[in-house]
Amino acid sequence: MDAIELGKRLREAREKAGVQQQAAGDKIKVSRSAISQIEGGKRSVSTLELTQLAALYGRPVASLLNEGPTQEEADDPIMALLRADVRLERNEATRRHIERFRALWETGMELEKALGRTALGGPPTYGERAPRYAGEAVQQGERVAENERRRLSIGNAPIGDLTDLIAKQGIWTASASLDDTISGLFLSHRAIGLAILVNEGHARARNRFSYAHEYAHALMDRERAATVSSRDNSSHLVETRANAFAAAFLMPAEGVADILQSLDKGQASRTEKSVFDVAGASRIDAEMRPAPGSQRITYQDAAMIAHHFGVSYQAAVYRLKSLQHVSGPHADELLGHEGYGKDFLNALSMFDDLEGKPKKGTNDRELISQIAYLAIEAYRREEISRGKLLEIAKLLGIEGPRLVDLGEAAKSG
Repeated sequence: MDAIELGKRLREAREKAGVQQQAAGDKIKVSRSAISQIEGGKRSVSTLELTQLAALYGRPVASLLNEGPTQEEADDPIMALLRADVRLERNEATRRHIERFRALWETGMELEKALGRTALGGPPTYGERAPRYAGEAVQQGERVAENERRRLSIGNAPIGDLTDLIAKQGIWTASASLDDTISGLFLSHRAIGLAILVNEGHARARNRFSYAHEYAHALMDRERAATVSSRDNSSHLVETRANAFAAAFLMPAEGVADILQSLDKGQASRTEKSVFDVAGASRIDAEMRPAPGSQRITYQDAAMIAHHFGVSYQAAVYRLKSLQHVSGPHADELLGHEGYGKDFLNALSMFDDLEGKPKKGTNDRELISQIAYLAIEAYRREEISRGKLLEIAKLLGIEGPRLVDLGEAAKSG
């Protein structure tokens, strides 16, 4: 491959990852202009530099050197995923989880085919260009979140079962054992469709945010076979965009304003009203002022907002700041009182709703229910045999005779 073609691919990979030229230069210890020269085909790139840049952009080196994905990646979705982040391959528990989920995803796709159903292609793809700076990334994320809420007709209310909502869009959802620095991942492959995994070791509220974050990748970054969200790439603009989406999707601006109003907080310090005077055919002006200090948002308000939307205390404070309900210094003060906010929720027996770990055995509940439904339906229509149903039951971790009984009941019903 000549330097011009490789430079073009490196530029496209960088832009899709939302990485600035300066950040790429810092990674391989060269200037921003050197990156520009590499992308223009005017400077060669060493093997080490290429490896470092590929890792920064979340791409396997082979994908930059070959036409399209490698044959291994085209045939095996897990290969693309494992190559996206070395930690996925090194962690034995993670590999076992991913291999099991791959079997579940492929079984689901087979059942869809057996039923003659067109597998859901997932939610719509929003044609947002690669963001060029942080402000644009935030604008894109918030805009898509607003449009997606409108498409789903969920208004400004909190989203109850987020995993169920995402699953209904044709995306396999589950949580898995991942490195603590990884919050989640999104996978798109013809063999399994669309899939999201989040870190089962993280608290409930953080997992909800991670599901929304990965859903953003499904909406805006579906051309990438695998996307891993971690501390290492948190500064990438596509990750900033996904975070902005998650915050706005889980905590819509009008919804936040509504709960603040219900708490009698966050209103203007002075409101002017004009009333029409019918007798004098004129107007009467009046000024309304709330009691001094009554509108100040405190740690208990932030805690209540966090619980209302099912997000972490920190996420609630940052959203209040983003919507300009609190200033920067005020937000810092609220963050400093995070311990009080958690104690407040704990006193009300509401703490575990956000900060507790998911119950054991529920990490793949949504995925299991999706595939079990398809299996029973396929058995009812005699598209699969009793033996196949027993095989699927073993994969799902359900007693074989029990699943067969359910299948027979569906036939007689």
